[in-house]
Amino acid sequence: MRLKLPDRAAFERLVASGADIAATPAASPRSSGDASPLVDVVVTGAALKTLQSQGARVVQVIARAGDGTANFRASKAAAAARTAAGLTAQKGGSRTTAAADATGADTLHFLQSYWWTSKGQTFVQVEVATTAVQDPDVEIQVQWETADGQTGTFPLQRFVDADEYQYHVALPQAVPSKPVKLVATSSLGGTATQAPKAWPGTTAPPAPSGYQQDFISAYMTPTDIQQRLRRLARQYPELVELVDLPNKTNGYRRTAVGYVGDPAAAAIVVETKAFGSAGGNGIQVKTVAGTGANRPLAATFRDRVLTITLATGADGTVVSTTDEVAAFVAAKFPTRFTAFVEDGSAGKVMPVMSPVRLDDGLTASGLSRPWQVQALRIGTHRDGSKPGVLIYSQEHAREWATPLVTLEFAERMLANAKTDAETKALLDSVDVFVLPVTNPDGANYSFNDYNFQRKNLDNFCTGAARDPKNRNRWGVDVNRNYTVGSVFDGYVGASTDCLSTVAAGTGELSEAESSNVISLAKNHSNIRYAMNVHSYGGYFMWPPGAYSLPGRITLPRPDAEQSAAFLASAKRIVGAISTTRGTVTWPSNTGPVADVLYSAAGNSADQLYYEFGIYAWDFEVGNDLWNATTQQWEGVGFQPPYDEAHAESQEYAAGLVELVRVARDDAADEPTTTRREAK
Repeated sequence: MRLKLPDRAAFERLVASGADIAATPAASPRSSGDASPLVDVVVTGAALKTLQSQGARVVQVIARAGDGTANFRASKAAAAARTAAGLTAQKGGSRTTAAADATGADTLHFLQSYWWTSKGQTFVQVEVATTAVQDPDVEIQVQWETADGQTGTFPLQRFVDADEYQYHVALPQAVPSKPVKLVATSSLGGTATQAPKAWPGTTAPPAPSGYQQDFISAYMTPTDIQQRLRRLARQYPELVELVDLPNKTNGYRRTAVGYVGDPAAAAIVVETKAFGSAGGNGIQVKTVAGTGANRPLAATFRDRVLTITLATGADGTVVSTTDEVAAFVAAKFPTRFTAFVEDGSAGKVMPVMSPVRLDDGLTASGLSRPWQVQALRIGTHRDGSKPGVLIYSQEHAREWATPLVTLEFAERMLANAKTDAETKALLDSVDVFVLPVTNPDGANYSFNDYNFQRKNLDNFCTGAARDPKNRNRWGVDVNRNYTVGSVFDGYVGASTDCLSTVAAGTGELSEAESSNVISLAKNHSNIRYAMNVHSYGGYFMWPPGAYSLPGRITLPRPDAEQSAAFLASAKRIVGAISTTRGTVTWPSNTGPVADVLYSAAGNSADQLYYEFGIYAWDFEVGNDLWNATTQQWEGVGFQPPYDEAHAESQEYAAGLVELVRVARDDAADEPTTTRREAK
């Protein structure tokens, strides 16, 4: 849901609670001067009631648990209908530190001022900084003026991150036509005037006649994508290698588990050491009372039934407690079972129970195996002699649109290699690596069990955290498991709590998924550019992606030359994205991760940049859409109706093609094939 919170403190409480925050439109939730900041958050019904009681208001219901399944099935049904009808798609820290001057007036500076037109509507967005950085009550208004003399105003909100003032900003504002003049005025008397620039100010070359595109017809599971990769390798053997990455993932597998007893009264949790698919599913556990007085606690495992005989006292009644039973099972069958006491059941007498079947809780079949992660290597020269571009997606399982983007891009490059001179030239000069599904296990769980699953399926929880009621909270956030700027080094934006949405794992690169991404960089030293495709929210970002506290100390910022290269390339790619349906990534959402989104400790782009010297970017596809009727920006979610996901695949694939052009052009200016030295 998109919520309006009563104040910044409410947002900070939400973050501290470990809430599953999906997006922060225009970073307004951290704006201390905004009385009603926005946040997109995944919540349960009970959590929503609590937030509403604290003053939160629902602005938009973006998606519900289960909507993804309906959207997936609808996309498949529509694809089948199109095929049946013969309607196949055409292949064709703070930035200022001075205070107010002696007169009490502050000084204002425009940090950004841009305008653009999307789908016939013109927008303007600005960032303005005041020198009165310590005054939380400074208000700033911006007046715009068009060439024909029309005027209007809008307020900015104070943007504070990690308790440090950054600037004042607002969501993009709709205006009648191109603004030619902006005047910012503060409540302390400061003023600044500027003529806004066109954003992004670049346009990609149009596709030539006969250019093949639109290869995506439905949402795709990891199995669908695996089959597509293999088909492309067979279809284009002269241009494609199918690369088996070195680390197989755990697979769509979990141990079998069950409650023995009544969780509302007295119960233990019994869990198999074996995966459910490897014999754990269907094992039965029962408790029986010992016969007679003063009988000891005992247990047998025979014919896949664990029978626990409870101890009795002098009068023959059961005296075994939950704690005793759990400890006894774990000690007697150390290679077969683990057990622990259910929350609230400690010290209670263990009840006599009829047989309970243990189960792994997974609904799909045929996926219970370690997963061989594969990437496509595309190009005429796949020998390391050309600059490499790494494009990877679906680190987060629930981001279903992201592999559609990377696959659409791969198919465009391959299908047009023989018919389009520019595509051929690109593949002659660039070595491209495409990894559509970085986190296949989590993706399988998202498609089949819990569509909001973000993490992988590795469960490093211990004790009561392994309670099956937490099954949708287990796993590791793959994009918090890297080595540079990690939570293990004291950076902000990840957690060692196994149930956290941003759980970083047991240590840096503890996960197969993250290790696979790094193996590509290590094993192919010609890779000089990388794009990590995420959703949703419409961001275009690069390092630094993390900071430590106190002091909001970011990882070292790129030097002036590299910062300029990041921004110049971003503008080119944003311009290419906009050619499909007019979607424009906002200026406020374009920049270093730590500045435009939040601190993301241990993310992959930071490691690729700082350790390997790779220019590493991040997409967040799925830009907010302007509702002309309500005059509001609306979020699209992780699994929008397929038509929206399809549109995202087309526009962001065009952006990836432009990224390859950037690599080609950069190599022409700097012909060496070695990577830039990491900073």
